[in-house]
Amino acid sequence: MSKAFDRLYNLVTYLRSEDGCPWDREQSLDSLRPHLLEEIHELCEAIEEDDTDKIREEIGDVLFLLLFLGRIAEEEGRFTPPEVMDGTHAKMKARHPHVFGSKKHLQPGEVLDQWERSKQAQKPEGESVLSGIPKGLSGLIKAQRIQQRAASLGFDWEDMESVFDKLREEIAEFEDARRGSDKAEIRDELGDILFSLVNVARFLGIRAEDALQSTNEKFRKRFAHVEREIARRGRMTLEEMDAIWEKSKGKKGT
Repeated sequence: MSKAFDRLYNLVTYLRSEDGCPWDREQSLDSLRPHLLEEIHELCEAIEEDDTDKIREEIGDVLFLLLFLGRIAEEEGRFTPPEVMDGTHAKMKARHPHVFGSKKHLQPGEVLDQWERSKQAQKPEGESVLSGIPKGLSGLIKAQRIQQRAASLGFDWEDMESVFDKLREEIAEFEDARRGSDKAEIRDELGDILFSLVNVARFLGIRAEDALQSTNEKFRKRFAHVEREIARRGRMTLEEMDAIWEKSKGKKGT
């Protein structure tokens, strides 16, 4: 492991040198941000597809970029990669007292609650438990993280029925707003419905983002059947397209 790591880091160092790559030498922490986001998304897609070869390759691409960022930071005198790893090693040990400390035999849900409490304890005094959630996260992921952190302090619904009651309440409020003409109010009430739906997902142990992405993909595959028929027949009525849509539901993979 150490030799492989050193070999890859030495490659990064060489690419950044005068004898290395002109493009690599021009890069900065900021310029690499979009590339890192792209590689992370590609890794997530490989995991979703459960493609072992692609997962291995994409992990390598992400690791390369992380080492690249580490090298730039080292050149700028910010920190070194070993400092990053030592700091992370100490932090992760501290956040696993059920493994390295006295709190043994915790259930997965208890581990998550403990993790959030540990993170909060390490924050500067007075800093919100909701701070540090990346602004660039999708709305669904961000909502679920907000809810998880609030729940870690005991601010949560008692049971699923309470969550559904809140969802019904928000839908009713949205219906009232929809009858009016205030677009800002309609938008806010729709947001409240989505936030409540994320709460439903969280109580069911489902990642809301994954659920929506799965439905997006399902819609794309089913609509492909409709598009093929439109290309074959020409313009179609909504009823005809809907019939093809319903038929596509029975096809494998859709």
